[in-house]
Amino acid sequence: MSIATGPLSSTDVTDPTGSQVAPTDLTGDSVAKGKAPSGKMPLWRLLLRDPMATVAAAILVFVLLVAAFGPWLVGGAATDQNLDESNLAPFNLDTGWMNVLGTDPLGRSMLARLIVACRTTMMVALPAVLISCVIGSVVGMWAGYHRGWRETTAMRIADVMMSFPSLLLAVVVLYVFSPSAANIVLVLAFTRIPIYLRTARAESAELQSRIFVDAARTFGASSGSIIRRHVLPILLPTLLTVATLDFCFVMLAESSLSFLGIGIQPPDISWGLMVSQGRTYLQTAWWLSFFPGLAIVVTTVSATVLAAWARIATDPGQRWRLTVPRKRRRMFSSRKAVA
Repeated sequence: MSIATGPLSSTDVTDPTGSQVAPTDLTGDSVAKGKAPSGKMPLWRLLLRDPMATVAAAILVFVLLVAAFGPWLVGGAATDQNLDESNLAPFNLDTGWMNVLGTDPLGRSMLARLIVACRTTMMVALPAVLISCVIGSVVGMWAGYHRGWRETTAMRIADVMMSFPSLLLAVVVLYVFSPSAANIVLVLAFTRIPIYLRTARAESAELQSRIFVDAARTFGASSGSIIRRHVLPILLPTLLTVATLDFCFVMLAESSLSFLGIGIQPPDISWGLMVSQGRTYLQTAWWLSFFPGLAIVVTTVSATVLAAWARIATDPGQRWRLTVPRKRRRMFSSRKAVA
C-alpha cells in the first residue's frame, strides 16, 4: 500500500447550505490558502486575480471613457485641415502632441479622428447588441418556458432568420436603403436576435421543469413572475457572456460594412471607415489604416478575453479556479486527470 506524501488529490467541499466552496486537499487545507470561499468573493476581487482579464477590462473601460468624453476633449481637431502638415509620420511631436499618431492627406490629426471614430463605432455596436439581446432573450425565455406551439413558432422563425448570412443580408438592406448609423444598428440587431433567442430558449426550457419553478407555480405565481424572478437571474450570466462575444462580431461587422463603403458615411467617421480610406495609402502612409485596425483588434481581443473570464466567474462549478494560483491550478488539473 502506498502512502500519500502531500496533497495528492483534491475534493470540492460544500457548506451546510449546499453551496460549493474552494476545493481542499487531503489534509483539509483550503486550496485557496485561507482566502474567502469563491462563492462569497466579489467579482472585482476575482477579476484582480486574473492579470489578463484585468488588463482586458481596463482596456474596455478606457475605450468606453474615450467614446464618452474623448470627442469633447479634442474639440474640432478631428476636422481641422492643414495641407502643410499632410501625411505627417507618427511619433513626431514637432507639430504638437495631437499629431503624435501622424496626420491624414488633408492634414487632420489621426489621434483626434481615432477618438471621434471610437464614439461612432461604440454607438453602433452597443445599441445593436443591446436591442438584439433584449428582444431575443425575452422571446426565447417566453417560448422555452411555455413550450408547445410557442416554442415551435419561435424556433422556426429563428431558423429562417439564421438561414440568411448576416453580412450578406446587411449588404442587401443597406444597398436598398440609405447606409446610415441607425439603419446599420437595426440590420445588425435583427440578424443577431436568433443567437439570444436560441440560447434563452434552451436554458429556460431546462429550468421550467426544476423543483423551485414547480414550487413557485404551485403557490400561484404567474408565468411572467416566474420568468422574471427565477429564470432570468440564472440565465443572465450566460446572456452576458454571449453578449460580450457578440459585441466583437457586431463591431467587426460594422467595420466590414464601412470598409465596403456601405457603412458609416462621411463626414461621420468610424474605425472601419478609416481603414477603408487609408488602404490606398498603404505604401506611403501605412499609419492611416494601421492605427484604426489596431484599435479594432485590441478592443475585440479584450472583449473576448473578458468574456472567457466572465464565463468561469459566473459558473458556480468553475468559479473556484479563479481563487487558486496558476501553478496550483495546473497541479490540481493534472492530478484529476491522472485519477
